[in-house]
Amino acid sequence: MDRNGGKLLTEFVTDPDPAMRLGIVSGRRRHGKPYLLQALSERVGGLYVTAVREEGRLPALQRFSDALAVHAGLRPGTLRLADWREVLSNALEVTARSRTPLLVIDELPYLLQHSPEIPGLLQQLYDERQRGTGAGPGARVILCGSATSVMHELLSGTKPLRGRAVIDLRLKAFDYRASRAFWQIDDPLTALRVDAVLGGAPGYRPVAARPHPNDGFDSWLTRTLLDPGRAVYSRTETEYLLREDPRITQHTLYYDILTAIAQGATTPTRIGAALERQRNAVTHPLDVLQSTGYIQREQDILRPRHPVITLADPVIRTFTRRYAHTLLPGGPPGPVGTTEVADPAARTKHEVDVIALALGERPQAPRARIALLGEAKATAARRGTGDLRRLEHIRALLTAQGYDTTGTTLALFSLHGFYPDLTESAASRDDLLLIDLEALYATR
Repeated sequence: MDRNGGKLLTEFVTDPDPAMRLGIVSGRRRHGKPYLLQALSERVGGLYVTAVREEGRLPALQRFSDALAVHAGLRPGTLRLADWREVLSNALEVTARSRTPLLVIDELPYLLQHSPEIPGLLQQLYDERQRGTGAGPGARVILCGSATSVMHELLSGTKPLRGRAVIDLRLKAFDYRASRAFWQIDDPLTALRVDAVLGGAPGYRPVAARPHPNDGFDSWLTRTLLDPGRAVYSRTETEYLLREDPRITQHTLYYDILTAIAQGATTPTRIGAALERQRNAVTHPLDVLQSTGYIQREQDILRPRHPVITLADPVIRTFTRRYAHTLLPGGPPGPVGTTEVADPAARTKHEVDVIALALGERPQAPRARIALLGEAKATAARRGTGDLRRLEHIRALLTAQGYDTTGTTLALFSLHGFYPDLTESAASRDDLLLIDLEALYATR
């Protein structure tokens, strides 16, 4: 989570307003939600309770009652509350005795499977407590869950809690630089490989940190993630990631779609073709994968009505959005994405891995100023003047099509460096950036 998210939660729980306030926190498994919310509850003396998968209604009521009793200084079993209204009402009353009256209910979707009335009850309690007659701050309730679609629907349409939440915080994985710092990895290439297999999810470190990646990526991979004796190797781990969303029932189809996207299919038609299915057969699964954060659907940065589907958080576009301003002569860029550039003479199209418009330009605007054209290749080969000529050709095509390329910087990204003649060329011109791993991770 970034600093803004932490600040948002801190402001939420310390708000002195006497009325009750509600917050929603969601995010996929192993993104650190329990760690964050337990730490927050402990810091302010709040009550943190988590639901349990496949636990029945009556055991859940008793377990929540016991947690409430312990928080009030009583022995477990002292309270036997009959329904969720009693549980929630008593929880709000008990936490109100604290200077910071915080109640956290984690993994709420598990409770909703047998107790769908809970959001309606919270709505009633919320509405009853809006006058805030107490002397101190009102109750602060945080609802959390890994089934992101369920959590997002809590505030949608005619749902009881719609319009009542102050925050809707969606916890994301670390970006590639934050992930490296979190794991304390020395070598940038090792850091990139670890990020490639774990996706920046911080929750994997406790189960995959011995041996440490600094001891060698191959050794770390084979002795942790690929060791059949380790929990993260099991099929349960990969299936659980998709089972978090109740809408996902055909796991094989979703994995096939993710594989097709990873192999370069960027439109519903191409994805359907890769799976030998019709386009409309993948429309709903793509919507689900987008809402759960596994894929991103963006418009072609130059061409209207041309969606581009990619796996979430590609490193190169993350770099361009967040960090490239330190290298670009024109400062921070505007919108960042991908595009295809028509080449009529060659009767082909050129895919551009990353393109950034100038600050202030709108996507799909004719004659837009282009700040950066980039190509990234994760291969063992070094990049050479042939790659540069390809980018120069694409820039010339865009110029002929009416775009303003007078200030366009060409960027080549490489895992293993560049040939000397390309390095010499970059040293003598100000429109060419060579981005290696050291630059990507800002280690020099």
